[in-house]
Amino acid sequence: MAFIMLTLSSFGFSQTIDKTIQAKPKTAKKMAKEFLEIHQIPGMAISVSKHGKLIWSKGFGYAQLKPKVKIKPKKTIFRVASISKSITGIALGKLMDDALIDIDKSIYEYLPSYPKKSYDFSARQLAGNLAGIRHYKDNSEYALNKKMSISEGLSLFKDDELLFEPGTNFHYSSMGYVLLSDVMQKASNIPFDTYVSDSIFKPLKMTRSSMENSNIEVPKKTAFYKISTLKSPVIAKPVSNEYKVAGGGFLSTSEDLVKFGNEIIFPKLISKETLSEIITSQRLKSGQKTGYGIGFSVGHSQKGTPKYYHTGGGVGASSILLIYPKEELVIAVLTNLTGVNMIDFGNQLESAFID
Repeated sequence: MAFIMLTLSSFGFSQTIDKTIQAKPKTAKKMAKEFLEIHQIPGMAISVSKHGKLIWSKGFGYAQLKPKVKIKPKKTIFRVASISKSITGIALGKLMDDALIDIDKSIYEYLPSYPKKSYDFSARQLAGNLAGIRHYKDNSEYALNKKMSISEGLSLFKDDELLFEPGTNFHYSSMGYVLLSDVMQKASNIPFDTYVSDSIFKPLKMTRSSMENSNIEVPKKTAFYKISTLKSPVIAKPVSNEYKVAGGGFLSTSEDLVKFGNEIIFPKLISKETLSEIITSQRLKSGQKTGYGIGFSVGHSQKGTPKYYHTGGGVGASSILLIYPKEELVIAVLTNLTGVNMIDFGNQLESAFID
């Protein structure tokens, strides 16, 4: 009798667990549909993993409006925009572990020809947005459609003065990541995109992730949209992201990004010691925390547990990657629309899935 009661009790418990798991995607699906409608997003993919396993992956809307092509999270390829910085952060960690770079040395150790500034600065400061390198000057620079290599892209800002003494202020800078990627390819003696592909994408089986090449058509890639003056989605103008691949030029799927996010929870490519440096907030010279490590924002969940994340905003792309190591939870959201604020939606999904 005791055995029968224990068995029935265990069965009842497993049933409760199943209902809970089913309820979370149901809640998230409702949130996603409302989000899509409010912002007039043509297409969106959401993928979620728990304990290293994919528990929910769903496409909403369309990769292309004319003719209509549905989103498939496993196959539909989006611009990840500034989530590229997180990918760059892990690639930098791999260089650190392989003793190919000292991120606290002057960048001039690796790029002696880079124009001298009023102050010296390091790769760590570039990765933490502390070096004083400016961000995009204006919208035309942000949406520049001129194909350039990373080294050629330096010409956009290399002669500009630093905004402040490195380490004294935080200034988010995609241009800083252009410079960082040139430092990295000089340190490794391997083209940056090749290094990332070989050291990150291939080992993690991120088979649909790559640098976007503006001359190459990629099967299953979304069309990219913006909201017109008539308040409806229209095709965004072409952009060339090759030179700024480290800060905003990678393509991926939501399911591939979940694989990447799990590297932060279950590191295989980099050491735990290096990972700790990547996900620890850097500090200003004053001692104040910046809330940003190396390619990752550092914060807390609504429950107060650690959260590492990055949002992305690019031409035809708004995205967010959320990682919760204590809960072993990863959430990746990719859209094909410019200018969508992803933070609030990320918080909604967190509340739906976090225990």
